[in-house]
Amino acid sequence: MAIGATIHTFTVQLSDVDRGVYDELQLRVARHPSETAPYMLTRVLAYCLEFEDGIAFSEGVAATDEPAVMVRDLTGALVAWVEVGAPDAARLHTGSMKAERVAVYTHRDPEKVAAAWSGKRIHRAEDVLLHSFDPGFVERLAEAIERRNTATLTRTEGRVYLELNDTSGETDIHTRSAA
Repeated sequence: MAIGATIHTFTVQLSDVDRGVYDELQLRVARHPSETAPYMLTRVLAYCLEFEDGIAFSEGVAATDEPAVMVRDLTGALVAWVEVGAPDAARLHTGSMKAERVAVYTHRDPEKVAAAWSGKRIHRAEDVLLHSFDPGFVERLAEAIERRNTATLTRTEGRVYLELNDTSGETDIHTRSAA
């Protein structure tokens, strides 16, 4: 018998001062049995930091032809393709062909993630942004994840402050181009 996904809920008080986005988010996140807690937290962070009308999670690691997070406009057209972790260059190439904007959020070493793309074909690679966090930030906060979670996420001047179930941390968001 196959083990199914575990559902986690997140109530997030979002204050993204840099983008002028303030909202309370109620998220239901399905965690696949093969998905690590840091990967799932990175998905949640990507969703919150990219939050806008039309945003949605895909089926996560089970989705082979969709990104972890996507944004569609009112017509259903794909506006943003947001990957998590260490996607291969082919996924970024596909995403860049399908969406106006492509971003990657990783909890891994960004230099190693970007090195895997070196010399590979990525459509509009200079426009694909790789976002990472300070070493250990995601891993430490992922230890606080429960089935029901409350979080306060604030971004101001490129710095993220996260309180997750009474565990808090802060990090800079490091951004570079995939090119």
